[in-house]
Amino acid sequence: VEAYFINTYGKEFAEEAFQATGGGAWESNHLDLRVRSLIVLTSLATLGGVESRIRNHTKWALRHGVTVHEIQSAMALVANYAGFARASVAMEAVNAALAEG
Repeated sequence: VEAYFINTYGKEFAEEAFQATGGGAWESNHLDLRVRSLIVLTSLATLGGVESRIRNHTKWALRHGVTVHEIQSAMALVANYAGFARASVAMEAVNAALAEG
């Protein structure tokens, strides 16, 4: 499977895929935790139905140095590409996480 992933998607993508199953996806020489948190939040926002994960990742993003304004701006950008319905539900989850502290 590993050889297939490397040949099909490239070495870095394959490594990320395999690390993700063991929690290692947060370790990288290329992206810091702050950037990874923003990417994860925006990715989750496009999925729908993962509001509890958005709440948790919002709290982690803040710990990783992402500002509230950056999270809000990211959700606004998601609305342009994934649609208002998905982004607004994600923003509700973000606001719930912010209210929880």
